[in-house]
Amino acid sequence: MQFDLIVVGGGAAGFFGAIQAVQKKPDLKTIILEKSTKVLSKVRISGGGRCNVTHHDFNPFILARHYPRGEKALKKLFKIYHAEHVVQWFASRGVPLKSESDGRIFPTTNSSQTIIDCFNKEVQRLGIRIETAKDVCQIDRALAGFNVRTSDGQIYKAKKILIASGGNAKHSAYDWIARLNHAVKEPIPSLFTFNDADKKFKDLMGVSVPHAEVRIQGTKLLQRGPVLLTHWGLSGPAVIKLSAWAAEYLHAVSYNFIVLVDWTGGLGEEQVRLRLVEYKSLRSRQKILSDSLFSLPQRLSQRLCELAEVDVSKTWSELTQKKINKLVELLIRCPFDIKGKTTFKEEFVTCGGVELEEVDLTTMESNRVKNIYFAGEVLNIDGETGGFNFQSAWTTAYIAATAIASCD
Repeated sequence: MQFDLIVVGGGAAGFFGAIQAVQKKPDLKTIILEKSTKVLSKVRISGGGRCNVTHHDFNPFILARHYPRGEKALKKLFKIYHAEHVVQWFASRGVPLKSESDGRIFPTTNSSQTIIDCFNKEVQRLGIRIETAKDVCQIDRALAGFNVRTSDGQIYKAKKILIASGGNAKHSAYDWIARLNHAVKEPIPSLFTFNDADKKFKDLMGVSVPHAEVRIQGTKLLQRGPVLLTHWGLSGPAVIKLSAWAAEYLHAVSYNFIVLVDWTGGLGEEQVRLRLVEYKSLRSRQKILSDSLFSLPQRLSQRLCELAEVDVSKTWSELTQKKINKLVELLIRCPFDIKGKTTFKEEFVTCGGVELEEVDLTTMESNRVKNIYFAGEVLNIDGETGGFNFQSAWTTAYIAATAIASCD
């Protein structure tokens, strides 16, 4: 079977790349090969089934700051195609998007099916062929381009190839790419939550603090934002973002580390201590937990007092300086002994992949093998949670497709 373009991977980058290429060059005979039995799996489950399409950062330089790996490259790429372009592309196809208060962008329908339907409609309109359960295991040069072999023994021929196979936890999954003389950085998890060994807050699962600070002890790695207590430990945007920026460090320490949570969101030790002293003076006759501490959830305030050995049935006037010191420490440096992580299996995001130094960033073409291009998470690019990983997929796919369509 002879094609002009074979796209390896039926995910976000693969579909967007195929659609963009054929839009720009309608006679481009194109096929998408997907290793699983379903396409667009991450699109379907992203954002709790709503599909977090991108993020409302329309400035390319600000947008690029959300990527622990790939920031420098994406500053250039986002000048060409960024979040605003994506919003316009979907709108032009009858899919309006909306921005939420935290900057995440979703379809106005709040359903990922809307995005999937849009892609399927475009693929059908453009005559792009899709085959599932086709696991590419080898690419060989041929006289007229390449022979692409799948694990079931099928051989497809193409002049050009766009590799958008996504990330994978196993390094062996990249072996067929490595045989193309490409270096592949060890894939490791990037977005995950923290497992608390002591489980001192297990019964508070579901309690969240909108403005907290999470720091890895002994490092400068920290993030601010919402923190959620779970039955296994810590989650929420601040924790998940921290896992991305600290991915390599945490892998190196085998996910055994201490997290310090500042429940006041970075108010500072001096201000926290001053506030507690003021409470002792101004609320001397009130019971310590007549109001929650620093507007924290009442149950969390009570647990912090318990850990500081503060009797909440007593009044503020009875609070000793020693107990104030303990309470200050737990409010701004509450320790969690982390032993392991919990990843989102279907939404697994990797730190690692094909090294960017081996790709021409003006075209996304391989510097090792002419007429082979890369897009999406197969590259050593990963972003924070919030639509950033989809955005890098759309951008790299667009640039690859533009280059593919412009060549004979």
